[in-house]
Amino acid sequence: MAGAILYGAPAPGLIEVPPGAAQLSPLIPGSGDIAALPDGSADAAVILAPPGTLERDFALAHALRALKPGAPITAFAPKDKGGSRLKKTLEAFGCAVIEDARRHHRFCSAQRPAAPQGLAAAIEAGAPRIVPSLGLWSQPGVFSWDRPDPGSLRLLEALPALYGQGADLGCGIGLLARGVLTSPKVKALTCLDIDGRAVACAEHNLDDPRAKLVWADARRPPEGLADLDFVVMNPPFHDGGAEDRALGLAFIEAAAGMLAKRGVCWLVANRHLPYEAALSAAFASVTVRGEGGGFKVFEARK
Repeated sequence: MAGAILYGAPAPGLIEVPPGAAQLSPLIPGSGDIAALPDGSADAAVILAPPGTLERDFALAHALRALKPGAPITAFAPKDKGGSRLKKTLEAFGCAVIEDARRHHRFCSAQRPAAPQGLAAAIEAGAPRIVPSLGLWSQPGVFSWDRPDPGSLRLLEALPALYGQGADLGCGIGLLARGVLTSPKVKALTCLDIDGRAVACAEHNLDDPRAKLVWADARRPPEGLADLDFVVMNPPFHDGGAEDRALGLAFIEAAAGMLAKRGVCWLVANRHLPYEAALSAAFASVTVRGEGGGFKVFEARK
């Protein structure tokens, strides 16, 4: 591969991106995989560094691995979301770094050294693996990557044996889907997630021919996902670290649109989120089927 690589979606006007740069973010469906780039193949890298330490170091290490010696790398992030640690991280990899700050971000510019240090260790620390606390494949950066999400566990406790064809919106690594697929009456389950890493892990975790994994934004589901008997979901309510209640509302709208008449949506949400009005507007009946631990479980029928 020749040319530039881009990891993430910078805000317009924040930084100049080389024309034709190949997008490699796992959070943008259809992107390439930074881990699959050949060593020393890229001419430049622009990296919107993720906030988590293991995830950030993994992305930066892969970018440096993929760059040609002497090729430029620009890494940046909001100051309060890892930006203040970028310079130190790149220096630990052997880079000579020039740092500046603007628009609440830190920007670090460097060149790929001839012999970077510590790349293999950072890549190993951020790579997919079986997590003992889950007994499942996961990866740093994925939602609730190293522990069972309590909301999903609450939903699993309340779920009856489902049947027919369904979907898991925001499936993550497949925790909910594994529970759904214990019902022999489930004929097919489409599992969607916007995080390509989660989808790749779920492919390991869902060893079931009834499961179909799709890397997609559940708010814009693929065509043909319709007339379903059920939808299960633990919708996100944070975007880039900030609470965004519109995400959950969009998931509710998407679920209602893909369900058949008399289809059912099972949803878990934090108690403080105001989803009742949206559920009542989209479904014929809404019932609280579980409550506790700061969560509510809803059964909504068309």
